[in-house]
Amino acid sequence: MTRIERVIQRIHRGMADGIWPPGARIWSIRTAAVELGLSKNTVAEAYDRMVALGQLEARVGSGYYVPVSTRRERLPKALSVAQAVDAVSLLREQLVRQYEVRVGEGRPPHDWAGTPEFRPPSGSRRPREDNEVHGYGNPWGFAPLREYLARHLADLRIQAEPEQILTTMGANHALDLIARQLLEPGDTVLVDSPGYYPLFAKLHLIGVQIIGVRRLIDGPDIEDLNAKAARYRPKLFFTQSQAHNPTGGSMSLPTGHRILLAAAQHRFQVVEEDPFADILPADAPRLASLDQLERVIYVGTFSKTLSAGLRVGYLACHSTLARSLCDLKMLTIASSGDIAERMLYDFIACGHYLKHLRKLRAQVAQATEQSLQILRDLELDVFCEPSGCFYLWVYLHPGDHEERLVREASERSIFIAPGRLFMPDRTSMRPAMRLNIAYAAHPKFIEFMRHRGR
Repeated sequence: MTRIERVIQRIHRGMADGIWPPGARIWSIRTAAVELGLSKNTVAEAYDRMVALGQLEARVGSGYYVPVSTRRERLPKALSVAQAVDAVSLLREQLVRQYEVRVGEGRPPHDWAGTPEFRPPSGSRRPREDNEVHGYGNPWGFAPLREYLARHLADLRIQAEPEQILTTMGANHALDLIARQLLEPGDTVLVDSPGYYPLFAKLHLIGVQIIGVRRLIDGPDIEDLNAKAARYRPKLFFTQSQAHNPTGGSMSLPTGHRILLAAAQHRFQVVEEDPFADILPADAPRLASLDQLERVIYVGTFSKTLSAGLRVGYLACHSTLARSLCDLKMLTIASSGDIAERMLYDFIACGHYLKHLRKLRAQVAQATEQSLQILRDLELDVFCEPSGCFYLWVYLHPGDHEERLVREASERSIFIAPGRLFMPDRTSMRPAMRLNIAYAAHPKFIEFMRHRGR
């Protein structure tokens, strides 16, 4: 049980024992920290989690209260929900942006995206479709965009017809559709460890058991993958082959072949995320190109390389599964953003996206080189030297602790992404942080880390 979970358990016990009946004011953050011997940050995070679940009510300037409508028998929540909300704090900071220095950010700065002039689509360069511009749009997605994606995937050596491609509202929506369609509570899946923490939260919410597969420099540890697949019999393996988030490493061709051999032997499917595909070499090893969408479901997005605000992503898979996922998409959101997809297609068709990618590749290469030099000067080790993504997995100095680093950085308005949040079991064998190369050169961050290293 984590420190945060212990705080929540203690507050629940006080409610159940009648110490804090409905409507009562509970301990302040400061008092709880003293009573429980924990940091105020830990207590604040626990209280935030309980507020998010409706277990506490926050009143500005007054404190935290037990909701009047809360019944005692409903207070203990499923562990799956509590684990999912554990990722909320990191997501919230990336969306709300309260800190001055954002080395833990998952996205590039706004100036890296430039100022793309997205105009409402006029339709002058395209044949008319049955769907009007201001309608819901085709649930499969805007047809010319899907035709472009089919050509793009062919460049990546992935053969997919437009009927195998479904647009989504970003990669996270694609992952959500896949999980809803293919998984049930109690199923087991394998994930990268460390890996993509928002995915862990989604899987926890639907009650899926998550087993981490150790990530090496050249991709997933095949011995670990085979051992856990044999033991747990997973339905899916979620992985990111190239420009891995958070380590920055990329899968080698031999590793890719062995992953597919394991998938065939142990009868699981693979979900391959590829958010940086547009700035990576087209011939980089990808599971979807080796497998041609038999066991592999491929997920792409424009959020990392262009604009997260567009909310345009896509998935490609076997045609039978694609039809089922399209049906689920219709049932849940009717259709994705037709106007956004048309605007994106116009941006691509005019050649603007290609020019933007050339600039972005140069920015990523320069920032990566600069960040690695800064870390060498700070005598900090990295997991690997990446190419083509925004992330470095940085190990802390011996004896340092992630929680202490995050707390001290927060006091100086520096946002740090601690390594444990990227671990499926919320533990880290070696304390680390995910660093965004776009922010590593900020003088305030460099001075902070230099001072801590003395």
